Amino acid sequence: MQKKAFITGITGQDGSYLAEFLLKKNYQVFGLTRRTSTSNYDRIKDIVDQITLVSGDLLDQHSLSHAIKEIQPDEVYNLAAQSFVPASWTQPVLTGEFTALGVTRVLEALRIAKPDAKFYQASSSEMFGKVRQTPQNETTPFYPRSPYGVAKVYGYWITVNYRESYNMFAASGILFNHESERRGLEFVTRKISHAVARIKLGKQSKLSLGNLESKRDWGYAPDYVEAIWMILQQDKPQDFVVGTGKTWSVKQCAEIAFAAVGLNWQDYVEIDQALIRPAEVDLLRADASKAKKVLGWQPKTSFETMMRIMVEADIKREKSLSL
Repeated sequence: MQKKAFITGITGQDGSYLAEFLLKKNYQVFGLTRRTSTSNYDRIKDIVDQITLVSGDLLDQHSLSHAIKEIQPDEVYNLAAQSFVPASWTQPVLTGEFTALGVTRVLEALRIAKPDAKFYQASSSEMFGKVRQTPQNETTPFYPRSPYGVAKVYGYWITVNYRESYNMFAASGILFNHESERRGLEFVTRKISHAVARIKLGKQSKLSLGNLESKRDWGYAPDYVEAIWMILQQDKPQDFVVGTGKTWSVKQCAEIAFAAVGLNWQDYVEIDQALIRPAEVDLLRADASKAKKVLGWQPKTSFETMMRIMVEADIKREKSLSL
């Protein structure tokens, strides 16, 4: 029997990579998409004819219940969220509706229409925020430092609550930052790779950044979707921290990206105080030893390789725009 997977956030970075991964595993893939006047299918354009898109919204309980009742999925991956941290300060209520209550709506739809489905919640290292210990593992207390982080903590605990209250297979992957050439331009790694490509091609002269000393545990998104899938293949639902265990600063990120095209980052980067967050998180670094031991998962792509892949992809993209 061909397994059915339902992905919210299928048009995003993780959703598109996960859909490709599941298609290779011979899944029937369904994805939730919001009705908009212009389609944002850019990341799934190569597979759009192999998947089934279902209209719905994390803000609308009825559309989620209807989708799950119709599809009867074996696995549900909740990857949709308002996921850009700085935007969560300007849109805190919307962030809560999507990123927190959206989780409850999906779980509630499952509880009623398909309680034996396996549910994956995309949790985030931003939940650790003002860290209580370094590195962070599955037992590290949360101290979120943004409306986004707070919403993700709610999403995490409501997943635990449905697991324990209704005996559902509901599990969280606490993923540390994971990037790729499909990342949105607002995220700092992609902002850097995109600017480097444009500077190299003479289309841009400067790159504005905020806190250069900010450090993150950055991995490559295609590696992480395998861990997401593995979490739902376990006999019992468990939560896992997924990350590389290494940290890099924004400065190092810029250095590597500019070096990939033979440029010195110091000649092009300027600091913009407006880009510094109201409350910064501390040192986020994953202790993913449980994922390694139980899932047999570890990252395959180094940070340097990832940044080079991203710069090359952006150069190719910018050149095609010039044609």
